[in-house]
Amino acid sequence: MLSERKQSKYVCVIGAGPSGLVTTRELRKEGHCVVMMEQNHDVGGQWLYDPNVEGEDPLGRSKFLKVHSSIYASLRLASPREIVGFSDFPFVVKKGRDTRRFPGHRELLWYLEDFCEWFGLRETIRFNTKVEYVGMLDSDEVGGGLKWVVRSRDVKSEKVVEELFDAVVVATGQYSHPRLPSIKGMEAWKRKQMHSHIYRVPHPFHNEVVVVVGNAASGQDISIELVDVAKEIHLSAKSLDISEGLSRIISKHHNLHLHLQIESLHEDGRVVFVDGSWVVADTIIYCTGYSYSFPFLDTKGIVAVDDDRVGPLYEHTFPPSLAPSLSFVGIPRKILGFPFFESQAMWIAQLLSGRKTLPSFHDMMRSIEDFYQSRDAAGIPKHQTHDIADFEYFDKYGDNVGFPHTEEWRKKLLLSTVGNAQVNLETYRDSWYDHELLQVVLQSPLFTQSLQSPSQHLTV
Repeated sequence: MLSERKQSKYVCVIGAGPSGLVTTRELRKEGHCVVMMEQNHDVGGQWLYDPNVEGEDPLGRSKFLKVHSSIYASLRLASPREIVGFSDFPFVVKKGRDTRRFPGHRELLWYLEDFCEWFGLRETIRFNTKVEYVGMLDSDEVGGGLKWVVRSRDVKSEKVVEELFDAVVVATGQYSHPRLPSIKGMEAWKRKQMHSHIYRVPHPFHNEVVVVVGNAASGQDISIELVDVAKEIHLSAKSLDISEGLSRIISKHHNLHLHLQIESLHEDGRVVFVDGSWVVADTIIYCTGYSYSFPFLDTKGIVAVDDDRVGPLYEHTFPPSLAPSLSFVGIPRKILGFPFFESQAMWIAQLLSGRKTLPSFHDMMRSIEDFYQSRDAAGIPKHQTHDIADFEYFDKYGDNVGFPHTEEWRKKLLLSTVGNAQVNLETYRDSWYDHELLQVVLQSPLFTQSLQSPSQHLTV
């Protein structure tokens, strides 16, 4: 809904990763005064690679983690650069940098640094600033309107600052707080256990027997990386029904083995699988994903994380009783991340300025309940509430602020990438035509007609 009034708010954005940066850009465009608080020394969030994980809890169970980034040294993008990036700042190839279609993580950090410089965002950022508390003050305490107390600490000087804001945007990311399985004997197992959150390079596992738990992207990447270093790698998965690409890799490497889930761990080093087979392992690496965590946020129970369902949130962004003064950017998973963050940021900025308004509290709550019921009816577990994987939802969300729909060529490019990864797990990132030729293909009318098999036009 549109509104005639327009006002400027004093807004705190927590986190200077991709979602925080684009949110700050959109808030400033809309005339708001913004302070961005970032616990690290530079922008990038998850993409600010940190090789030093010494002293970190190997299972990542502490309330505040020392290391934010979960990126390992060899990580490359899983999506081509043409579908990564913000709408008005494409992720283009630059001379002297990583020019690959699926570049390494450093290239994306450079892109975010470029974005930050181009839009003059550094002046809004307080680096080395850890947010320790965010709580609300009601209208009786501040003379009208919901306000937010934000207490932060300078990690170098230890100076603590407490401030009052009109609004807070939580943009702290979703890939930092490890999600761990519950396995019998896990606490008693005396050998090395770690979450992939602190995995960086393969050489510490030289000649070891390693069990990798989870066969999603990080589990596959780490297993492949270990085959030339470790004595044995035992990949534990929920099912033996795996992709053609992973099956090919296992058949190629005599020291890489596939198992079902772990049934129990034992003090003598044994890892017993549900089918009764077992190995004696030196290390277990849990590639089991991440949980949402907001240890600084106090909403008196209004917003909670229940088995990785953050809610209640209208459109994965707004808690109905606190919106738009409190909002979240970057909660949904399995989406076109950067463009979606941008559309979220635009909506938040325009709601805070009064140019747009949200539906009523009751209408938002009804929408949330309908969504939950639809997920339950489809048999989707609660912890996958925010897994979207739906172009239609992305486009519908963008309609709230007139954000452009996803072009068909981007959809086809992404779907083709997913298909290639299923078949050619080790090589799909390098099995594409060079940049210039692909651009010609994308702009050709023939491309838009290639619905049946776009991969024929995109891969070699």
